Amino acid sequence: MPILKNHRFVLILLFAIMAGSLTGLYLGPSASKLKPLGEIFLNLIFTSVIPLVFFSIASAIAEIRETQTLYKITCMMLIVFFLTSLFAALFMLVCVKLFPMGQHLLIPLAAAARPQTINIAEQAVSMLTVSNFIQLFSRENMLALIIFSALVGLATTSIKEQGAAFATLLLAGRNVSMKLVSIVMLLAPIGFFAFFADLIGGMGANLLHAYARIALIYYLAAMVFFFISANLYAFIAARQQGIKSFWQNIFVPAVTAFATCSSAASIPANLEAAESIGVPKEIAELSIPLGGVLHKDGSVLGGMIKIAFLFGLFHLPFTGASTLTLAILISILVGTVMGAIPSGGMIGEMLIISVYGFPPQALMIIAVISMLIDPPATLISVTSNTLCSMLVARWIKGKSWLAQQIER
Repeated sequence: MPILKNHRFVLILLFAIMAGSLTGLYLGPSASKLKPLGEIFLNLIFTSVIPLVFFSIASAIAEIRETQTLYKITCMMLIVFFLTSLFAALFMLVCVKLFPMGQHLLIPLAAAARPQTINIAEQAVSMLTVSNFIQLFSRENMLALIIFSALVGLATTSIKEQGAAFATLLLAGRNVSMKLVSIVMLLAPIGFFAFFADLIGGMGANLLHAYARIALIYYLAAMVFFFISANLYAFIAARQQGIKSFWQNIFVPAVTAFATCSSAASIPANLEAAESIGVPKEIAELSIPLGGVLHKDGSVLGGMIKIAFLFGLFHLPFTGASTLTLAILISILVGTVMGAIPSGGMIGEMLIISVYGFPPQALMIIAVISMLIDPPATLISVTSNTLCSMLVARWIKGKSWLAQQIER
């Protein structure tokens, strides 16, 4: 009975997902009539996340009295993000070398002009900043909002006592935002039911053999990667206690990520999970929201499989140190520029097409792959951010950080 009581909400979500899937199978395409219910829930989550991200990051930085501590956390966080993304890219590179794909396909593509080259400088400006203050409060500009929130927090902590009142306001805003999200999450069972009914009803089993094989390879590889990386990172972070704490608290953000295919929508559940694990608040509230935008290991895995598939489709040799190194770097970059919203990978896909000079039609080919792998990719991205926060805590707070948090 205590187990059922503690996991009641999780069980309700699982029941909603299963019921939605069965409904989708029964109704087929007509299940799309339920889609508005899922969209209402998603829209409420998205609008709730915006103030949560601002207040969480700003208050976390404002509460740090030593700017050197903030510098250490940020630098260590970025290093951990890069290393875990590199591991993800190398892992999927091994998988696509063991299981080549696309070589036997002959898909005629109409002659087309060279793909439009992405202006990296302009793309960086649009990702990092906005020209109008009101645009900060759009989920499409999440990275710009995070940077602005960090600057607000830094400005608050830099003026010390004079900013104490505003720091208190930021903390109150964080608490109110968290409560708002908890209220919205009451609609989660309805939203999950409608989302899965529409997803299963629309996709059905009408997939081409090549896409089915890609999906199978990705899902199996993602499952293996998830268990290997989760246990490895949690062990490095806090040995056996880290592994135990991670698996005890990761279920809700994992299910939310899988169901919504949104790193942004999973931020509230992920913050709560990190707090339950014992990650210090100043680390979790900086690394998890920022990771939701900048660090997506699931997208890194997907980027590598898309590149390998296009190389096979166009019968290009996917060999050589320079080719494979570039593929690794592009995959990591894809995981950085991918949006924190469902199906937000168009920028990353355009990057792949542009770098390798594939024809424009290839964009639509790999866009289908994004649709197929989005649920497990988001799950890995979200849970990896939790693990990264644990790793940052290990190197900032010392090897006994989790034991000290539990004692408190």
